Amino acid sequence: MKTLQKFGLFFYFLLPLVKLAPPKQHSATFYDPGLATLEETIFKQSYEDIIFKEDYEDKPQDAVKNKESNDMFLFHENELQMQRDEEILNEGSTNLTDLATCLLCVCLSGSVYCEETDMESVPALPKETGYLYARFNKIKKLKVSDFAEIPTLKRIDLTGNMIQDIEDGTFAKLVLLEELSLADNRLAKLPTLPPKLTSLKANNNFIKSRGIKANAFKKLTNLSFLDLGHNLLESVPLNLPESLRTLNLQFNNITSITDETFCKGNNQTRYVRQRMDIIRMDGNPVILGKYPNAFMCLRTLPIGTYF
Repeated sequence: MKTLQKFGLFFYFLLPLVKLAPPKQHSATFYDPGLATLEETIFKQSYEDIIFKEDYEDKPQDAVKNKESNDMFLFHENELQMQRDEEILNEGSTNLTDLATCLLCVCLSGSVYCEETDMESVPALPKETGYLYARFNKIKKLKVSDFAEIPTLKRIDLTGNMIQDIEDGTFAKLVLLEELSLADNRLAKLPTLPPKLTSLKANNNFIKSRGIKANAFKKLTNLSFLDLGHNLLESVPLNLPESLRTLNLQFNNITSITDETFCKGNNQTRYVRQRMDIIRMDGNPVILGKYPNAFMCLRTLPIGTYF
């Protein structure tokens, strides 16, 4: 009995001091700054500082850099676009110029026909023009710029204009030019001629002998037709090329010729000008019968007065 009383007293005093453990719960673990160690707190603060700097310091700077990069890109893009627009504009201007010329004239397969249009200057020609016919207009002057960009020209016909002046070098770049007609104009002298010329018509002008340089024809080794009729020449031009077949000098003021006008003088008795077929000197005051030795190298006699 006494033993039971002792146990009863023990539980009575000891039980309030015992606290039952809470039941075990499976829940997510949350960070508690109150329970964190000093090292963990420092690491967390450093990490937050790094994130803060990346979010609010580096990113605005990157944005500026990106903006500058984008501006540079846009600048170069705009510059390239402006260049493209300028090229298109220039090309369009050329096309418009060609269109204007071809509305005034007739453009057909590399040929430009501008006849009887009352134009006062050579029009802007389409590129790769090979043949220009601008007859019977009111052109008074030829300039270097008229043909400087058209080296493909092979034939130019300016018959029946009012041309008085031709700038030096007007035909200098026309290395393919073979036929040139300046007939029926108002020229007092001949311009420098391109080297591959085969035919030159300069009849019905006001050309005098001093208006033709001494070596004007010497290097024209392909020249076969030369028409200087109805001018004011006092003598036959010098240094006529061997390639010449037809020479028209009718109705000038030629009063005399020499043994070397067509031939090579008395010491060259066996020399024959093989290609010369026609020489017209009718309408000149010269009496050809007075100069028999002047024709020794020719296969046919010149046309003109002999008595």
